[in-house]
Amino acid sequence: MNLKLEHISNVKNSTLQITGSKSETNRLLILQALYPSISIDNISNSDDSELMQKALQSDETIVDIHHAGTAMRFLTAYFAVKEGRETVLTGSKRMKERPIKILVEALKQLGCEISYENEHGYPPIRIQGKKPEIHSVSLQANVSSQYISALMLIASSLPEGLEILLEGKVTSVPYINMTLSLLSDVGIQGSFNDNKITIGTHKKALSKNIVVESDWSSVSYFYSIVALSHNTTITIGSYKKESYQGDSSLAEIYKDLGVETIFGENVITLRKLSKTTEFIKDGLDLSNSPDIAQTIAVTCFGLGVGCFLTGLHTLKIKETDRLEALKSEIEKLGGTVHITEDTLRLEPSEEINKDITISTYNDHRMAMAFAPLALRTSLYIEEANVVSKSYPDFWSDLEKLGFKMIED
Repeated sequence: MNLKLEHISNVKNSTLQITGSKSETNRLLILQALYPSISIDNISNSDDSELMQKALQSDETIVDIHHAGTAMRFLTAYFAVKEGRETVLTGSKRMKERPIKILVEALKQLGCEISYENEHGYPPIRIQGKKPEIHSVSLQANVSSQYISALMLIASSLPEGLEILLEGKVTSVPYINMTLSLLSDVGIQGSFNDNKITIGTHKKALSKNIVVESDWSSVSYFYSIVALSHNTTITIGSYKKESYQGDSSLAEIYKDLGVETIFGENVITLRKLSKTTEFIKDGLDLSNSPDIAQTIAVTCFGLGVGCFLTGLHTLKIKETDRLEALKSEIEKLGGTVHITEDTLRLEPSEEINKDITISTYNDHRMAMAFAPLALRTSLYIEEANVVSKSYPDFWSDLEKLGFKMIED
């Protein structure tokens, strides 16, 4: 489905409810599979979380998780310690291009049995489930935090727990802390000090109901909408000030883009203040929250201000090479973007081309990040239904705000 977004001058003041965090949901689903006494409310309705639930309930040898990168990483570790279970874990064409070797090598250090079906280092992989005897593993610290969280989530089910030694500078620390916090919530204690994560063995988690906080990555698009609007206020639930999610840094970052965040009881209210004239010329480090890079870059482009974003090395192995994709699509709209392996610099520009078709590259965040530009120009979003990967209600929520769209 291609979608035309008509140019609109402003959006309505509105109240919205966003589904539970995909990141929290997928971690809790693994823990629930290990400890069935856990119950979960406000589960994400994203494709990724539905695929995770389906995979965990499946008795089939072949498990296909399509585009769900988090599911690939977490399920690799889960099935590796599922004693007596043989699993072939596969996915989409793009998933077969996304590296899994670092996690596989870490699991092999523990004594797990995993082999590659096709290309070495990439899915699909064949897993012979067993309980490893070794309780210490080391891996690079500057890799996707999902590799590290995958090991943390299975750690307490091992006979002696697990010690994870991280080599080098750790990136995406908030996601590691999120995993630790969720483990603690279900009664599993762990620590993270001096590049060492330690999690003890735990036979039985608490019988506890966990309510998933709504997704901060998803709310980023409404920060962008408010920043590009005139005197708009949007209230969104369910959020908390002391969030486990690293993307909650949006509240601070978007102050410089003219958006105030007001925390209420389980809600946040976004209110338009004033527009910035120059944004983070000296660099904004997003190594702890790379998923909001696309939103920030597009917001700045829509405001006509420049930005310099750093710490983006993990974006090259996402659903697409997000740095290349951002450069290509912003330049189609008339902007100028310079990228390296881990940075993006956007030059200030006033002109925005109209009726440009935005390619989404099977990447949900490309579709959602560019949609707020309808407040500046008319545009087309290619393969708009890709948003179902993380936020199936995205387009209907935009309609509530007054966005005008036509299926093309």
